[in-house]
Amino acid sequence: MAGASMKDIKLRIKSVESTMQITKAMELVASSKLRRAKERQEKARPYFTELRSTLDRIEATTTDFSSPYQVKRPVERQCMIVIAGDRGLAGGYNSNVFKHYESLSSDDPVNTCVIPIGKRSTEYFHRRGVEILTEAFNEAGSINVADCFEIAKLITNGYLAGEFDRVRIIYTRFVSLLTQTTDSLSLLPLALGETITENTHESGVHPLVLYEPDPNAVYNAIVPNYIAGMIYGAMCESVASELGARRTAMDAANKNASEMIDDLSLRYNRARQGAITQEITEIVAGAEH
Repeated sequence: MAGASMKDIKLRIKSVESTMQITKAMELVASSKLRRAKERQEKARPYFTELRSTLDRIEATTTDFSSPYQVKRPVERQCMIVIAGDRGLAGGYNSNVFKHYESLSSDDPVNTCVIPIGKRSTEYFHRRGVEILTEAFNEAGSINVADCFEIAKLITNGYLAGEFDRVRIIYTRFVSLLTQTTDSLSLLPLALGETITENTHESGVHPLVLYEPDPNAVYNAIVPNYIAGMIYGAMCESVASELGARRTAMDAANKNASEMIDDLSLRYNRARQGAITQEITEIVAGAEH
């Protein structure tokens, strides 16, 4: 019995060690990708910040300003962009996104269509029978800037055509390596004009800027690019959050595996010592006879 127990424990130790090698590798890969994801977000931020600043300036300096992107209608149908991951093994990353969606849906129950980003997101909405506007962007790992512009074009055209009255995006905000927070943003209708602080003199006079063909046309032409920037920023945040969550989960798995190996090694040594003691006892008993 002791020999069989020792063999089982030894096999268990090898199995845990094999799993630990995988989790360590996944942790290192997540750490490497996380650095690149944060760098990508930081490099893209100035461009889209300038777009928002331009939209704010046009709105603030145009006397007869109006845009179809700011028209608020009674919400009868909405579109939600839901960003989740392609894989699991990332703690509560995916489940928190879906809980946030369910919370928004229960608080404001309206007819909803979704654009899922991430294989887990697509699977989730298929299971629940929610209308999916398109599955062209269901792999979060392959989404790039061009894809974000395609999504922005799709939702802005749909909003202008009256296909939906509100557009939201659900993503995960990267706070720190240990903290990621699920959040949502309203993309359409636009509510800008709140950040107009730069390029304004202390006297309150705005610099004179000439827009061709006219401010409203320039504003409406910039909006899809701005929406694409919002989506891209949310994508970068979500990717960084998923990698951070996976790194944390794999680090916890490594620690648990290490504790299991220590415990199993202790049990193995005890079983081995017991087997040796039993053999010695049997030898002594045999010698006495």
